[in-house]
Amino acid sequence: MLINDTNVKSFRMTKVFRENTERINACDFNKNGDLLISSSDDDNIVVYDCEAGLPKKPIPSKKYGCDMIRFTRSGEQALHCSMKVDDSIRYLSLSDSKYIRYYTGHTKKVRSLSVSPIDKSFLSASADRTVRVWDLRSALCQGLITTPGNPVVDYDPDGLVFGIGIDSQIIGLYDIRNHEKGPFEMLKYECEGDFEWTHLKFSPNGKMILVSTNTSLILLVDAFSGVLLHTFTGHQNTKNIPLESSFSPDSRYVFCGSTDGRIHIWRTADGEKLTTLTTDNSSDSIQTVQFNPKSFMLATASNNMIFWLPPVDDD
Repeated sequence: MLINDTNVKSFRMTKVFRENTERINACDFNKNGDLLISSSDDDNIVVYDCEAGLPKKPIPSKKYGCDMIRFTRSGEQALHCSMKVDDSIRYLSLSDSKYIRYYTGHTKKVRSLSVSPIDKSFLSASADRTVRVWDLRSALCQGLITTPGNPVVDYDPDGLVFGIGIDSQIIGLYDIRNHEKGPFEMLKYECEGDFEWTHLKFSPNGKMILVSTNTSLILLVDAFSGVLLHTFTGHQNTKNIPLESSFSPDSRYVFCGSTDGRIHIWRTADGEKLTTLTTDNSSDSIQTVQFNPKSFMLATASNNMIFWLPPVDDD
């Protein structure tokens, strides 16, 4: 199905999964789009079969908790950060629900995880004001960048550049092969209001950067010139939580949840709001919205996971 205004407006709630008792704090599709994984404040990891529309048996992480869940490139393992005991990152085999490796070094909560699209490296950003470069095959940190403020991080889709959002006002662009030399570009933004950057995300076409905040403000930036293209507003965030916005696979639309159970959709070309999707619970805080990379499907996460599909044509 084509990703266009008419079809995006047609999304409908198709399945509601009540596998969790507390907030789902993150979710991620694998690159093939046939699996979705989530982490929750109830210390459970859930994998969903997107083709069958069914959840698999939850994987508990009771001792350390789980947040920022991400598939590795192979889709056979996942990474998540800890919420209790320590600030380690944990590498989980999904085939046998056993941990392969732990990555230690951060001294405060990990705020951001990004997996390389081309190799076995990944990035972590922490409230200890550091960004660390890792290799999945080694527990030893491969690189360390100290930042003047709280960072968020993401790889570009080619895996050759990564961006660090620093202190909610600067984006530093780094060459992954020479990151120790510092950023090759520094982009600075001054926006009115008291807010914190919570997520940074390159568009699938690599031309834009999306910055989510803990308020009802999202920034869309040109990844090459650094020009602020659009600000997206109008979605409710009365709880000041880190709502995670995201792109459609063609980079033409931006999606974000809200604290009143709505999903807001904007066009990246002109910054105009296209539509708003509504759940059946106005008290639901939609923490994250993700578009399946391979099929016309949305996943939204609050305390429940919801799959959204276009209506079925009976003809």
